[in-house]
Amino acid sequence: MSDIETITVEVAYALPLKQKIVELLVEPGTTALQAAERSGLAKEFPEIDLDSAKMGIFGQALGTKGLKKAHEHELQAGDRVEIYRPLIADPKEVRRKRAAKAAKGAD
Repeated sequence: MSDIETITVEVAYALPLKQKIVELLVEPGTTALQAAERSGLAKEFPEIDLDSAKMGIFGQALGTKGLKKAHEHELQAGDRVEIYRPLIADPKEVRRKRAAKAAKGAD
């Protein structure tokens, strides 16, 4: 048995038709970015650029709402790091177009 304490975390990435979750044993103090790098998902999904990819912990985006950025956020046992895909469309623009279409239909 090892003298080094470890914690279990998961790293997840999903495409519309494929997803992968990797379970890792890491040392306390491991950051979300370090876990993502160790997961090997960037090799399996070459479109992932870990240096610029947005990440979150259980749906809470890192770097927002008081959470540190991925290279600073130290993981806790049981955390799931989610690597997010870039948005295809700007949500604000989509809502603006939907509102314009609804307004036009109301005339």
